[in-house]
Amino acid sequence: MSTVVVAIVLFAAFLHAAWNAAIKVGENKFFNTVLVTSGAGFVCALVLPFVSQPERASWAYILASVVLQVVYFCLLAAAYRVGDMSQAYPLMRGTAPLLVAVGSGSIIGEAVPAMRWLGLGLLVLGIVGLSVLDRAPKKSQGNGFSTHALALLNACFIAGYTMWIFLLTALLVLSLVLLRDRHVFFNYSKGKVVLGIAGGSCSVASYGLALWAMTLAPVAAIAALRETSILFATAIAAWILHEKITARRLTAVLLAVAGAIVIRYT
Repeated sequence: MSTVVVAIVLFAAFLHAAWNAAIKVGENKFFNTVLVTSGAGFVCALVLPFVSQPERASWAYILASVVLQVVYFCLLAAAYRVGDMSQAYPLMRGTAPLLVAVGSGSIIGEAVPAMRWLGLGLLVLGIVGLSVLDRAPKKSQGNGFSTHALALLNACFIAGYTMWIFLLTALLVLSLVLLRDRHVFFNYSKGKVVLGIAGGSCSVASYGLALWAMTLAPVAAIAALRETSILFATAIAAWILHEKITARRLTAVLLAVAGAIVIRYT
């Protein structure tokens, strides 16, 4: 893999962490999610006239992906509402490859190489460290859902889910909030359009750059390199969101990253 491809994938990983931070910052995580998804939809709407249209047979899959994306974004906002980004993000990003790796062996009978077992072990240790051993104070909204439960549930949807998907997701999410909290959302959105466009652009660019890189290098290598987004997210959480990153949490994050990279690469 060339240095240029590596640099682009690392930039894509940073962008992924950045749009998550755009959701985490501020007091209303769900409204921030609507702003970011709407920004992504706006960017894609500008690009759509210049790209080929999907085949008719693919629309069922696109619509199914949109539904999963909406659930994913709702869970994402909920996870960031009740917990730190430095805890929820590694759980969501790290558990998805764990579920895929376990499922590929137990459900479809795919052989699990020894190195993948090592990656699974490291990833489990990291997730346990973030879920059980992390003694940093946890926030609660009194609704019975913990950061861990929401992040792990979201990982299931990440494990299960291109321009049309972004656009349709934005339209659906925006419609939901306009039906439920139109006036509150409009008041909240004043002065935050740049946040939405910037976050949405980061989301689309992160996805597009990763797809482009996969045409130039092995998919497994690109997928593994993208897991560095967990490190970028942790850095953003510490330096920009001012979250306290304990030594125990940092150790757990590093274990999760190492495990996810090994799983993706084997």
